[in-house]
Amino acid sequence: MATTPPKTDSMPVATSLSAETAGRVIRIQAFTLVWMTVEAAVSLAAAWTARSAALLGFGGDSAVELISAVVVLRRFRVTSHDVHAEERAAKIAAALLFVLAVFVVLASVLSLLGHIEPRCSAVGIALLILAAVVMPWLARQKRRLSVTTNSAALRADAAESAVCGYLALIALAGLAVNAIWKVGCADPVTALSLLPLIVHEGWEAMKGNPCCVVV
Repeated sequence: MATTPPKTDSMPVATSLSAETAGRVIRIQAFTLVWMTVEAAVSLAAAWTARSAALLGFGGDSAVELISAVVVLRRFRVTSHDVHAEERAAKIAAALLFVLAVFVVLASVLSLLGHIEPRCSAVGIALLILAAVVMPWLARQKRRLSVTTNSAALRADAAESAVCGYLALIALAGLAVNAIWKVGCADPVTALSLLPLIVHEGWEAMKGNPCCVVV
């Protein structure tokens, strides 16, 4: 997933772009919206079914990234640019990430104490494999377009897509260990390892800074 875009360009990007470039940005963001909707819904449902804290962390981050994708899409679809709207969206996303971090900690602690036993999730593993392929590709496409458009918002969104790819790999490792070797503690330990990234994204969103992840 997901830091929302920071305070970005002072001039409307859409007015200075060719129709072809703006169309490419809108198409990649529309694809992002569809993918992130499916990714968040499936991963959160799988997290509930498998009682997986790792999938909960990944799915929650995906849901927050949806907010970022909506903001960036709106950024390129309208000629006027409401900076305050982006600031509000960033703070909302940051608050959601902090709430998500609390839930991940609680679920992980309950799992480690034996109150919740994570189960194998074939659906979750399949989704994470797809996400580990799709998200880096999306990050590369957005990075190239951010250079063409000189948009800090799009560059931040590209970084979020890269982070989502990293989260998918981390969560996949935990689920695979649990599925193959039946190591129940692998899931909550993996979930806790996601916390630094989730909290960092929330903090950067609260400050209105782009994520520093290299894509």
